[in-house]
Amino acid sequence: MSPFTEKRKFTPWMRLLLAVMAFGPGLMVMLADTDAGSIVTAAQSGATWGYKLLLPQIILIPVLYVVQEITIRLGIGTGQGHGELIRKHFGLPLALVSVLTLFVASLGALVTEFAGIAGVGGDIFGIPKWLTVGLTTALLVAIGLTGSYARFERIGLAVGLLEVLFIPAAYLAHPRLHVVLQGMANIPVQNPNYLFLLAANIGAVIMPWMVFYQQGAVVDKHLKRTQLRSARVDTLMGSIFTQLIMIAVMIAAAATVGRFHGSAPLTTIGQIVSRIAPVLGHGAIWLLSLAFLGASFLASLVVSVAGAWGIGEAFHWNHSLNSRVKDAKWFYTIYTSAHVGGALLVLFAVNLVRLTLDVEVMNAILLPIVLGFLLALEAKALPVELRMKGIYKYLVWSVSAIIMLFGLYIAVAAFR
Repeated sequence: MSPFTEKRKFTPWMRLLLAVMAFGPGLMVMLADTDAGSIVTAAQSGATWGYKLLLPQIILIPVLYVVQEITIRLGIGTGQGHGELIRKHFGLPLALVSVLTLFVASLGALVTEFAGIAGVGGDIFGIPKWLTVGLTTALLVAIGLTGSYARFERIGLAVGLLEVLFIPAAYLAHPRLHVVLQGMANIPVQNPNYLFLLAANIGAVIMPWMVFYQQGAVVDKHLKRTQLRSARVDTLMGSIFTQLIMIAVMIAAAATVGRFHGSAPLTTIGQIVSRIAPVLGHGAIWLLSLAFLGASFLASLVVSVAGAWGIGEAFHWNHSLNSRVKDAKWFYTIYTSAHVGGALLVLFAVNLVRLTLDVEVMNAILLPIVLGFLLALEAKALPVELRMKGIYKYLVWSVSAIIMLFGLYIAVAAFR
């Protein structure tokens, strides 16, 4: 008998937890959110500004949840993916604008994932970049071609949980509580360099491809309205978990690099690991390297599928991970090409850390488009009973407006 039907043996909360573990899209996308680019951004923030960017990470937890919760309702309430809904309600031209945003963000994200993998392999273990990136690309493509979303998700979650290793790293760095609190209370918003990293942190937490992925995953897993509550808990747990990892990385960097190297900027993945690891003790290089690899590998899977889903939805192509390759040729071609393209870009990149920060700032600049479509669909595509209401609706609109205005501000500043 299924554990979900044998109610006498489980309390309601235990059944809910089991349901969350069975669903997975929320946790999957949130673990992918803490990708190599996010980790590099958090490490650079801690190394350069100490704990001054810690408070924004905490504030972003409910913001991240609210954004992704809308995608759950859209997926369950309509049974359609994000790109498909935009085309249906706003036409092909705007769907193409959305897909272009997704493509740029996904390609940028894939570059940061492969940069993380190449950095660990080359900077730390001396493995040639072409070999590390080449083998990883082949493995990622093979996983996507298995024809099973459930298998894809299980592999992704198993590897992605390596990110948990960043949490003991923060503890081993022995941060001083009074210094942490002082840093959190000091936010120099008048400093343009601080604002640049703040934008990078926002872009590292709320990414365009996350919206497409979670809504597509909800559709591919055929979640029903009766499962909405469990999907929300899944997403809430993921939102808290991903931000705990970001906070842990920032604390570890601030308590090591920021404390002992005079807030020196970091320029390579190897530099991040080699400056943090000695303070943490024996085996720390392996701990940090595995965490980096887990984050990069999972995010590579999620980002590439999000891009393929979004493009497939906009053009009405077969876009299910449960389809065979011959039945969804364009979908799997896009998925494979995304990995190959990201790998090639990384092989010719120079300063991977700077490239990563620029990608995250780009994500912040794209947020007005992403959140604009998301809120418009929530108000137009959903059945009335699933739409936001009352104070909660106006609160979500207000927070989204602040984020969008900040994205526009960063865009203007970037082109000055």
